Amino acid sequence: MKVAITGKGGVGKTTLSSTLARLYADEGRTVLAADVDPDANLGLALGLTQEEVDEIVPISKMRTLVEERTGANAANKFFKLNPQVSDIPDTFSKEINGVKLLVMGTVDVGGSGCVCPEHVMLKSILSALTYRKNDVVIMDMEAGLEHLGRGTAGNMDQFIVVIEPGARSVQTYRNVKRLADDLGVKRVRVVANKVRDAQDEEFVRNAIPAEDLLGCIHYNTEVIDADRQGKSPYDFSPTAIEEIRKIKAILDSDELD
Repeated sequence: MKVAITGKGGVGKTTLSSTLARLYADEGRTVLAADVDPDANLGLALGLTQEEVDEIVPISKMRTLVEERTGANAANKFFKLNPQVSDIPDTFSKEINGVKLLVMGTVDVGGSGCVCPEHVMLKSILSALTYRKNDVVIMDMEAGLEHLGRGTAGNMDQFIVVIEPGARSVQTYRNVKRLADDLGVKRVRVVANKVRDAQDEEFVRNAIPAEDLLGCIHYNTEVIDADRQGKSPYDFSPTAIEEIRKIKAILDSDELD
């Protein structure tokens, strides 16, 4: 099972990513959760303390490692485009509640067309994750898909776009679906979060094709309380867990197809 979870900022990507990861870990599956969002907070949602999160150095900031694997340094402007990275997820991940967390970080450059050693490292690691045959890999992405190249994205089982009941979120879903198709991914699904009432649910069902809608997560003050305290929603909200468990059941049936 390899899924990339994306959507606009603040819609609940990390709540879904972390809860799915812990549900799979509770079943005894090997789960690797990659935090690819510049606003990295997947660690908190999985159950790390703020102090533990602050101690994690993102892969993109490990300059010595990047230089070692790519061959790039101040004296050498040429570097490998396919560095050896297969050991990195296990070596540099931090385990919490049965989930291996890998914080990827971002590359601070102007423009989206950067080809630099750090960017090459991140793309190579994401590609390596898609080849972990028996593992569950969950990528908590930013709204765009810049980190995923054609080969990497083509190995994903599906993209999940988290939306809120609103036109801008629906537009994000359509953009992701278009980009995913360009990358060779045919299955893009939607989870509607912060659904307040029947009117919100009707809006979502009218806006999203039935075959693309995985389900809804309703507005939940328990999840808000967990976030306020920097805790995992998995430990705070049985209601959200059950809603996400139903979404997971659909993903499991996809895996069996």
